[in-house]
Amino acid sequence: MNTLSYKTVSANKATVNKEWVVVDAEGEVLGRLASKVAKLIRGKHKPNFTPHVDCGDNVIVINAEKIKLTGNKWNDKTYIRHTGYPGGQRMLTAGELFGKNPTRVVEKAVKGMLPKNRLGSALFRNLFVYEGTDHKQEAQKPKTIKLNDIK
Repeated sequence: MNTLSYKTVSANKATVNKEWVVVDAEGEVLGRLASKVAKLIRGKHKPNFTPHVDCGDNVIVINAEKIKLTGNKWNDKTYIRHTGYPGGQRMLTAGELFGKNPTRVVEKAVKGMLPKNRLGSALFRNLFVYEGTDHKQEAQKPKTIKLNDIK
């Protein structure tokens, strides 16, 4: 019996194959888009996924201003932050935040689905969100993928 076939291969920084991927957010529901993008950034779609290593892809999300929210979430969903001072709790609805900066809504949704540690912070830097179809990563020659192809 060949015991070499039973070894678990753990990816590391040198053996990881990172790619550049473009995702079009036009007409996509925010939560479903964010969960699939988080899966791409984390690398869970790859066979050599290792939980403690950044083995995911660099993801570019375009058309962030064309996302959808179901139900009455534009008015009911709130984003809460705190200034650090007593009585400093501030709230914004999804509609208000979207009006100020449409890319921030997508960024917050994806960031909430990443690990809450140093690895999650490093993974979040692999996300690039843009309004419209133009982006600054043309030199990396990213490939376009459809979200429906990801399970």
